[in-house]
Amino acid sequence: MRKQRLLALLSATSLAVGIIVSIPVAANAAPACDGKVPVQSCAGVTSDGAPYAMMVPANFNGTVALYSHGYRYNIDIPAGIPIVGGYKITNTPEPVPGGNMTVASYLFSQGVAIVGSGFARQGWNLDSALATNVELIDTFKKAFPTTKKVVAWGSSLGGAITQALAETHPELISSAAPMCMADTSVNAELTMAGDFLWGVKTLFDPTIKGGNYSAGAAGNGEAITDIVKVLTVMGKLQAGVASGAWPDTSSATGKALAANGIPSRSALLLLGLMSGLPTQSAHFDSLSGPAGALKLTFPLAISPALAILENGTNAAILAILATQDVELQAGGAIFDNTKTDYSARVENEKVIYNAALSGNTVINALLGALSTANPGAPRVVGNAAAIAKMNSLQHNTGKINVPTILMVGVADPITPAGASQLVVDKYAVQFAEEKAAAFKAAKVSGYVAPRSKLLMLWNQTSGKGYTTFDPTTGSPIATTPAAQGTNHCNFTTSQLLMVAKTLVSSGETGQLPRGGALVTAVRKAGSLAIDPLFRAPLLKYYNEQG
Repeated sequence: MRKQRLLALLSATSLAVGIIVSIPVAANAAPACDGKVPVQSCAGVTSDGAPYAMMVPANFNGTVALYSHGYRYNIDIPAGIPIVGGYKITNTPEPVPGGNMTVASYLFSQGVAIVGSGFARQGWNLDSALATNVELIDTFKKAFPTTKKVVAWGSSLGGAITQALAETHPELISSAAPMCMADTSVNAELTMAGDFLWGVKTLFDPTIKGGNYSAGAAGNGEAITDIVKVLTVMGKLQAGVASGAWPDTSSATGKALAANGIPSRSALLLLGLMSGLPTQSAHFDSLSGPAGALKLTFPLAISPALAILENGTNAAILAILATQDVELQAGGAIFDNTKTDYSARVENEKVIYNAALSGNTVINALLGALSTANPGAPRVVGNAAAIAKMNSLQHNTGKINVPTILMVGVADPITPAGASQLVVDKYAVQFAEEKAAAFKAAKVSGYVAPRSKLLMLWNQTSGKGYTTFDPTTGSPIATTPAAQGTNHCNFTTSQLLMVAKTLVSSGETGQLPRGGALVTAVRKAGSLAIDPLFRAPLLKYYNEQG
């Protein structure tokens, strides 16, 4: 199979091109506005040094949409590194998702203003960004005193920032739309990514540092070196998918497994399953096969491993960059798997993917190799004080205070659908309590049925399959655009518009739409579903934490 670019990492690096404003030097001053029509642009800097941009149409109706962008790396990535190379730290304001001017133009046409910040720090910044957004809302209202409603939305980490704003300051916003939202706990996200990276290090390249990075420039160099090693290993695994060959950098444990005839693709798949990565990815659906002898074998035995190859590359790079970032904030190593039972993690998956894992004998051998009983697979011991500091960072509860729209791809490898599912589960309990309270109140003032404040939109993958194959060689093609429901925050303009319309209408009316009009809007947006029977698996972190 040809080596291909695996996929672009983190839509958060797609910045607001086309929205260019000049930033005043003085922080905490009133925004500087150009006064242009039909849309005027304003810019400024909050008291914590976060640059922001405001765009206000001449027909401003009193509603402003506050957008929070996703995770941006807090170190520069050299241009020579594939996939993520050429990234420079930026705090460019992003008042609409990815600078999507079609979405911005729609909002302007409705008289809705837009605002967004570049934030004071990059990386995991939930606490910092929350404070910035609170100040930014106040700044906008002072500059535009006819403001009546503030609606908030965001993507990825920005989704978690939006949820935090709705939880802690529901008096400031009227509706919220956390899209492809990071989990309520940074621990859950870093556990997923850290488990996979630990597995890659343990089996395929023990020279990967994988955490406990040094401070300053030395740590940056260590992280970048790890990224290069991960990409190199993934390239070797990709080349050996069909043959089952192991990378020449494999550990003694990995080489022993290889000597026993265990295919590297089965080991790779197990690492993905124990971490909780989706087995559908941008180009591999685990359903389709090429014409000929591999028609049935490919989706059963090979495609899941290739999906983990794509998704796992994202997860491993996230583990490196986000772990280094949070370690710096916490003051030490924050990943610890000394008590993790990886065998329990895959209790169900080892049945479902038995063929792709090459059967029970191989599964048991792999789990034995990754167990605490094997000195060749040393566990990582975290720094207790650093873990405590990490736990003190902003954690969302999942409480729904205002009309809220969630949207996520069912096979998102960075912010898995399970992060949104956790909020759905928590709201089911909350809504039941609200109903019980309404029944209790009915004895005094009559029954008033509570109305649901949560709309869950699942961005689905195609049930018919989407993997394509070279008609001559039968090799899968991995250069086509990522399939819907896969990759990170991979939404179409139609889907973003659907969320924007619902966000604004629910903010202005205080109620989410429902019934036929909602069903029609969801259908027209494409690939979206409202399915109360669908359940995304929670992140593996919760298998241990309850």
